Amino acid sequence: MGAVEVKRIMNLVPELLEAPYSRIWTAYDKEADVLYINFKKPSHADDSELTDDDIIIRYEKGEIIGITILNASERKTGYGQLN
Repeated sequence: MGAVEVKRIMNLVPELLEAPYSRIWTAYDKEADVLYINFKKPSHADDSELTDDDIIIRYEKGEIIGITILNASERKTGYGQLN
């Protein structure tokens, strides 16, 4: 991993430290352009909600356990994606 990649990841640190979850797992499916963000492992969603901006919020027993961001590559502008 080059210095540029490390710098880009380091830019995420302040945001990750502010997140209300102490553990976060991510996976990106480039072919489907879907970013999966999980806050619990293992997670077994029993409910989900699709927002107007194509974000799926996954719940287990009423608690958010993850989000799925559709068309992830189009969201490089930062905040303002969640309603």
